[in-house]
Amino acid sequence: MTTSRKKDSRPVTYQAVEQGEDDSIYTKDGTVDYCNNPANKLITGTWKACPYILGNECCERLAFYGISSNLLLYFKNQLNEHSVTASNNRSNWTGTCYATPLLGAYIADAYLGRYWTIASFSIIYAFGMLLLTLSASVPGLKPICSENNVCYATEFQTAVCFIALYLVALGTGGIKPCVSSYGADQFDDADETEKKYKSSFFNWFYFSINIGALVAHSVLVWIQDNVGWGWGFGIPTLAMAIAIVSFFSGSKIYRNQKPVGSPLTRLFQVIVASCRKRGKKIPDDISLLYGGADAELLSTERQKPKHAKYLTFFEKAAVESETDYIEGSIDPWRLCTVTQVEELKSIIRLLPIWATGIMFSAVYNQVGNLFVLQGSAMDIRLGNAGFEIPPASLGIFDTISVIFWVPVYDYFIVSIAKKLTGHRSGLTQLQRMGTGLFISIFAMLSAAVLEVVRLGIVRRHNYYELDHVPMSIFWQVPQYFIVGCAEVFTFIAQLEFFYEQAPDSMRSMSSALALTTTSLGSYLSSLLVTLVTAYSTRNGDPGWIPDNLNYGHLHYFFLLLAALSVVNLVVFILLARGYTYNR
Repeated sequence: MTTSRKKDSRPVTYQAVEQGEDDSIYTKDGTVDYCNNPANKLITGTWKACPYILGNECCERLAFYGISSNLLLYFKNQLNEHSVTASNNRSNWTGTCYATPLLGAYIADAYLGRYWTIASFSIIYAFGMLLLTLSASVPGLKPICSENNVCYATEFQTAVCFIALYLVALGTGGIKPCVSSYGADQFDDADETEKKYKSSFFNWFYFSINIGALVAHSVLVWIQDNVGWGWGFGIPTLAMAIAIVSFFSGSKIYRNQKPVGSPLTRLFQVIVASCRKRGKKIPDDISLLYGGADAELLSTERQKPKHAKYLTFFEKAAVESETDYIEGSIDPWRLCTVTQVEELKSIIRLLPIWATGIMFSAVYNQVGNLFVLQGSAMDIRLGNAGFEIPPASLGIFDTISVIFWVPVYDYFIVSIAKKLTGHRSGLTQLQRMGTGLFISIFAMLSAAVLEVVRLGIVRRHNYYELDHVPMSIFWQVPQYFIVGCAEVFTFIAQLEFFYEQAPDSMRSMSSALALTTTSLGSYLSSLLVTLVTAYSTRNGDPGWIPDNLNYGHLHYFFLLLAALSVVNLVVFILLARGYTYNR
């Protein structure tokens, strides 16, 4: 590469591209560096940029799980809420945490780009964490506890707590849909050497999530139960500060995709334009459809979605007519490009597969929800040492399971599956998702069997009034471990599937769409708890999930989730068999 000319102050990389010199060292996917110049493959992106992104995700997830893991018991024991209320409040907050990514993705794709969206929302996140820490430690803000450790919170104290929690939910909305996509952006799809590493990135991305979760489930939960909630929330706040520092540290070597405008607006324009032209005939020659803006809007041919021979009604939006122009300019709500049409088709065809993830997320929601409630009714002592295991700490076995299965899948299962299927990744993304859905059924069956055994002990020995039935909490380990295994198959495949199958200009939005399955799964869990409580408490009965589980039938709820998961799996198999991959 030649050096820059004396009278030209522009960066050397920019001049080299402009002068037509060897551009093989630059990415072909339109990414730029921090100076907004074409990204140099030798000094930006790939695995050298990923440690900063993975470090950010690890610390942010430590902060998130440091809150969510034990939140149900915080609501129940510190805010003095009933079991059903605490469960629903925890589910609703979790659901919101995974719904706000739609907002974050919209801002990233349309205005700020992924880098600045992550940076901006991280500040909101950190402020929410700080306020939550204050609400659990400062007199006047923290709940009031009596000498016998019975606590309650005033309306003001409860309000401050929930304001802090939903600030965190807003903050995570700008991070979750962008971080995984931002990490994947560091690998150039046009470079076969880099492309083959992308699948491994998603595995190690999920691995880093669970390293953070591991610390949260073990150390932080113990601190919250034995040292205090001020410290228990203060340490995650510090972790969030470290996450922000880690992210900014890699700024100079990141590759950035430029925002290309609001993806939602582009989709709605197609819907409106096609409805207005519902009487128009689509030409047999697709090249006659309008595509004039494609070359300007998208920087490479690879980024243009291929023509799909389905949902052809929307192609009417690209049929030109005299009424499409207003004072010589195109009305975007009357005439859309072929690329816009294909983007809408791509998103619509993802929705059925997306919907099947909701039920899986409802199952996964129980890890920090009813599994914790079940554990709190069991013997939490560790041997004769007098050491007590916080019920939420059992979530560590979900994390250990993920940490165990990620490398096993990456190094062993993929190799074996390659020989059987011939596919470069061993299992296709849909095959991997389906395997996880199948495994998740057994997690619910395991939890149901355990609850039947626990209630059997209660009835045989008349232990109804005991807070902790003499049955070790470690009998919960299998159900946590099975959920972790199912996660490795389903959640990681979802991340990769929605990233790969979405149009390039909508990848943050597509990643957010994948996350909304967790949101809706949490809301579904809350809805099911509400419905079964209303049904099971008729005629004065204690219901399936009373405050004292010894009088309840929690296993009925787990069996209900297992049955719904079976139905969901059948639907998924039918949908997956008819799906054709874009790439």
